Amino acid sequence: MFTTRPVLSGTYGMVATTHWLATAAGMAVLEAGGTAADAAAAAGFALHVVEPHLNGPGGDLPLIVGRAGHAEAEVLCAQGPVPAAASVTTLRDDLGLEIVPGTGPLAATVPGAFGGWIELLRTHGRLPLRTILSYAIGYAADGHPVHPRVAATIAAAGPMFRQHWPTSAERWLPAPAAGERFRQPALATTYERILAEAEAAGPHRDAQLEAAHQAWYRGFVAEAIDAFAPREWMDDSGRPHAGLLTGADLAGWRPTWEPAVTLDWRGLTVAKPAAWSQGPVLLQQLALLGDGELPPYGSAELIHRAAEGAKLAFADREAFYGDVPDVPLADLLSPAYTAARRELIEGEASWELRPGSPGGRTPVLPPYRTASEDLAGAGIGEPTMGEPTVQREGDRGDTCHVDVVDRWGTMVSATPSGGWLQSAPTIPELGFSLGTRAQMTWLQDGLPSTLRPATRPRTTLSPTLVLRDGEPVMACGTPGGDQQDQWQLCFLLAHWVGGTAGGLDLQAAIDAPAWHITSFPSSFAPRLAVPGEIVVEDRVGPEVIEELRRRGHAVTVSGGWSLGRLSAVTRDPATGVLTAAANPRGMQGYAAGR
Repeated sequence: MFTTRPVLSGTYGMVATTHWLATAAGMAVLEAGGTAADAAAAAGFALHVVEPHLNGPGGDLPLIVGRAGHAEAEVLCAQGPVPAAASVTTLRDDLGLEIVPGTGPLAATVPGAFGGWIELLRTHGRLPLRTILSYAIGYAADGHPVHPRVAATIAAAGPMFRQHWPTSAERWLPAPAAGERFRQPALATTYERILAEAEAAGPHRDAQLEAAHQAWYRGFVAEAIDAFAPREWMDDSGRPHAGLLTGADLAGWRPTWEPAVTLDWRGLTVAKPAAWSQGPVLLQQLALLGDGELPPYGSAELIHRAAEGAKLAFADREAFYGDVPDVPLADLLSPAYTAARRELIEGEASWELRPGSPGGRTPVLPPYRTASEDLAGAGIGEPTMGEPTVQREGDRGDTCHVDVVDRWGTMVSATPSGGWLQSAPTIPELGFSLGTRAQMTWLQDGLPSTLRPATRPRTTLSPTLVLRDGEPVMACGTPGGDQQDQWQLCFLLAHWVGGTAGGLDLQAAIDAPAWHITSFPSSFAPRLAVPGEIVVEDRVGPEVIEELRRRGHAVTVSGGWSLGRLSAVTRDPATGVLTAAANPRGMQGYAAGR
């Protein structure tokens, strides 16, 4: 199997992210004696600066931590809730909206990313906050060569900024040229002020971290958001709306630790965030494939089985996942339910959205739209990094990913996102935008993902940790919205199952051709579904494409290096050897280590 790069190996530490500058920051922190948590946070803060079209301080963060000698994976949820004033009545009945806009302050949630990184440092880090933030501050204050995709995103958003969002125009325009040294002085000042207030709390690290949290969620950052959010701004509904987020929403929030949802599969334990994310759909897809012999990776038979299983898993996501207490995960992952659902996978492609009835429950689906309908007013969503043949969701944002393993056997997998520079107007004194994660809620009553005050939107962000015999052995993930857990399935199948000679190495598995389906409602405005569609990289080959079409799939052929931005790190508990690999697609992700 062709590979683009070697698998890195060593014993000291490994970092893999979606941008080489973030990887460099994380590796520098490991070299300074930091833990995987320290390195992940440094990389995460750096990503706010170098990938501002993909994430920002106003966004969200789920992550998973695994530690050598600890059999349980820990999930940190830093997905902020919708405002207390947000409700179906307010948006649907009072404002006359059918869906939550994909842009603008009305879709804003509590910005959880900053608090999540601070909590990770408090719990699992050891270095001072100044060390962690120094790389992001340096990239923002002194500048860095702007990536072509960032420059292109700013240029594309320029007309919107000039006409409707003057604070964004002032911050980002004129659009920089690709490779230009680009500075973000307001964001650098925000982080410097955070540090000043943290260090004023005294010499103790925990006190400084708590002061940083307070400065953000009860101090000057919250005050600036409280003053800015209620202003009316144009959004993709075609009308201006004011935001509902307040300082009180920020003051009452903290990230939370919770146990992971797990599935034992082929001698491994796969750990995911719970159903406030889409994470369990990866577990359902693996369960549907089962423990028996599988066809070779990239074959039409394997792609067909995986695609049909994904349709069933994502149908269950739509019917049952959300920030509600009664998600039937035990039933959804049970052998009996899985076996019954597997019987629905036949030789021909299904074009239906078919949720099951776990535990006898009656599924309820939202009133989603399909590709044949009028899609005027499409908003900003979370896309692939590739070359979509149909522009379905406007000028969309995406996501980042970070994987780290240190020499003590601690692993972190994190998927920060939201707060894109093009998602909402820039708050001028802070230098960043609010996120728009509330667009993932529905304005129909009675759904698990119905908009409810002070609850978390069901997010697509979905990091992964893998354990063997109770020891963490892999952290992995990818950007890509609804595709995250489909592309991770491709990677895991390539790495664990592979071709006729067995699984591929870490880099080869990342490089292997990928695919995904779009037959369920998108999590992003305008909530589009494309029944029967499967998107495949052309490297799967014409014979496979033709066979998939013969089986009834509506095949969309994408560029050969267009689907996914995976990264991964591993650790062998027996030898202590560490490995890492990162995605070549987009020529942006890199791994480093020794």
